[in-house]
Amino acid sequence: MMRFILLLALLAAFPPLATDMYLPATPHLQELWQLPLSIINLTLILFFVTYCISLLFYGPLSDRFGRKPPLIAGLVLFIMASLLCAFSPNIWMLIGARILQATGAGAASAISLAMARDRLESGQREKVLSQISVIMALAPMVAPLIGSLIMEYFSWPWIFVSQGVMGLVALWGVVLTPESHGGEKEAVSIGILSRSYARVLSNRRLVGLVFCNAVTSLPLFAFIAASSGIYISRFQLSESVFGLLFGANAFCFMTGSMICMRFGKRIGTLRMITAGYAGIGIGGLLMIYSPLSDYWQLALPMGVITLSLGLSRPPSNNLVLDQVTRDAGTASSSMVFSYFIFGSISMAVVSFDWPDKIEFIGRMACASGAVSFGIWIFLKKYLHIAQK
Repeated sequence: MMRFILLLALLAAFPPLATDMYLPATPHLQELWQLPLSIINLTLILFFVTYCISLLFYGPLSDRFGRKPPLIAGLVLFIMASLLCAFSPNIWMLIGARILQATGAGAASAISLAMARDRLESGQREKVLSQISVIMALAPMVAPLIGSLIMEYFSWPWIFVSQGVMGLVALWGVVLTPESHGGEKEAVSIGILSRSYARVLSNRRLVGLVFCNAVTSLPLFAFIAASSGIYISRFQLSESVFGLLFGANAFCFMTGSMICMRFGKRIGTLRMITAGYAGIGIGGLLMIYSPLSDYWQLALPMGVITLSLGLSRPPSNNLVLDQVTRDAGTASSSMVFSYFIFGSISMAVVSFDWPDKIEFIGRMACASGAVSFGIWIFLKKYLHIAQK
């Protein structure tokens, strides 16, 4: 079981590993190619947009043909694209290679949750998702530190070589793992895919939960896109200090997930989600009205926000999967797609020339916390909660 949990964690961690390891290189590439940050950030924004679109296909494909075939295909594409990134001579080839890399990475995130749905009952699944969140939190803690060390001792292409190695490890694990879903072996058509999504999207409870989760991604992804510019360019911190501060947010996320894992039954699913959504808004208020100066105005409130995300994400993801009895891959794709497409929009918006990006992130956190909390309070009385 532990090997299965570690594999799921690695697959679910593909987005943060593919982005956070690369963040310390963005100021360097901006200087190397003499381009504005808005152009360099296309390597992040288009990665997530493409990643989100690919999710819509991998989930239904895994429902039809089993989890392993599309997952293996996606991992092979990710590995090849990582090498193309490493050999990119200019920003435009790097953007194209990142688009291909994102197309492969979508398989990992969409299908990993469906595999958990196949093999685990609801009560066990919520605990396992908490364990995965704890392990996953190590990715954004370690990834920027690895990226910073690579930038210090080697050069930026080696970041993508490292990501290719990560893809090989995941591919090896998937090959050794038994198939968890036999599939329906029907020919795939636009009509079949549309019917799968129609069934999922007609479930109002599921759609409401997915929307709440998606809204909470706004401040996190705004922080991911703007953090290197704020910490390194605005406050003149070194890449290694940036890696530590960025990793501290992941530690807060891990702490929230550990609270969920250790005390989830005692606190209760509904209370954890309620506290998590409220905490995001509170973190935004602290960021806007904080008496702190310098980079602490961003770092400490973001700790509150990421801790709240870590507390609410495992139970809310599990609750989404509880709302379906079939089309688990499609439901998983819908959930991850919504989360990252909202995040992509957030990354694009925060890249504009705002007078104070810290204040902008704070206002975004306040709004997302208020919206998700308000919808959740109305929605929770109508949810289907599986027996633990």
